[in-house]
Amino acid sequence: MGRPVSARFPDFPWDTLAAAKTRAAEHPGGIVDLSIGTPVDPTPEVARAALVAAADAPGYPTVLGPVEVRQAAVSWLERRAGVTGLRPDQVLMTIGSKELIANLPVQLGLGAGDLVVFPELAYPTYEVGARYAGCEVLAADSTVAIGPRTPALLYLNSPANPSGRILGADHLRKVVTWARERGVLVVSDECYLEFAWEGAAVSVLHPDVSGGDHTGLLAVHSTSKRSNLAGYRAAFVAGDAAVVAELLAVRKHLGFMVPAPVQQAMAATLADDTHVDDQLQRYARRRLRLRAALESAGYTVDHSEGALYLWATRDEPCRATVDRLAEVGILVAPGDFYGPAGARHVRVAFTASDERVEAAVSRLT
Repeated sequence: MGRPVSARFPDFPWDTLAAAKTRAAEHPGGIVDLSIGTPVDPTPEVARAALVAAADAPGYPTVLGPVEVRQAAVSWLERRAGVTGLRPDQVLMTIGSKELIANLPVQLGLGAGDLVVFPELAYPTYEVGARYAGCEVLAADSTVAIGPRTPALLYLNSPANPSGRILGADHLRKVVTWARERGVLVVSDECYLEFAWEGAAVSVLHPDVSGGDHTGLLAVHSTSKRSNLAGYRAAFVAGDAAVVAELLAVRKHLGFMVPAPVQQAMAATLADDTHVDDQLQRYARRRLRLRAALESAGYTVDHSEGALYLWATRDEPCRATVDRLAEVGILVAPGDFYGPAGARHVRVAFTASDERVEAAVSRLT
């Protein structure tokens, strides 16, 4: 037998919130759970119709995905993100974006002696996936902080989870230049790219960043947030054709296939902007209401220019803030989920329903 899970991975972060969740649930008005950024609004009709139309799917889907589905991703990136020069063979379907990030180091053949770098404030799966592969890990927000070692893989995340920070084109271009000089693969997690509230979010594949050359670059995208398809597990990775081909070869052996009806639903949502614009308006309203309420209650909101979260602090240990909010029936995520740099912040998701957001506002004010 191998080593137990407890020896290979840290505790699953949300399991550590059990006591706070129980306390918040005791509130007479019920819990307002703002700890997880899971969509609650309806899956758009365009996705459901496409799913039903493709429901007769007796054969196995391909790992790569039909060319028309991959073309829908290419067209979406050009239309919504200004990415040019991308071809369908540079796109690969994935079973959600978390699955890809968790398995990426293993599927690229990385292991002992390879260094994986991710942001100081980061979604835990970057580190978990690297450790799963046996890699060394480093949390760093600048190339200077990486030091003399050359990473095998460097993750970017903009707009960022948990902080909502947006990295500008100049910053991204400098990172890409540095990485290319050293042969480092840059993987940019861009699942919140369309959720930019202050300023503009830029893809690493945009010509202002990449110079029109996608070598050494991958961008990870998901329909979970933009199209309320979290339950469908529908995402894709795009970029360097050689790396995509390598991932395809591995994933064919392992059977990583997105169900055919789900692929068609994803293509339909990527081709439709209306439902996304409607969802953006919903989130914008919720964001403004929660931000004003938090600030009126004495919290400072840092960054939060994009994504679906408010990065809030009372300049106290994050677990104390979690307990403080649980007393009024509000559950949030402690910043230490995302690394030591988050120890005095909490992440407040505004993906709850209008009714639950208003309940939170009432309790805060």
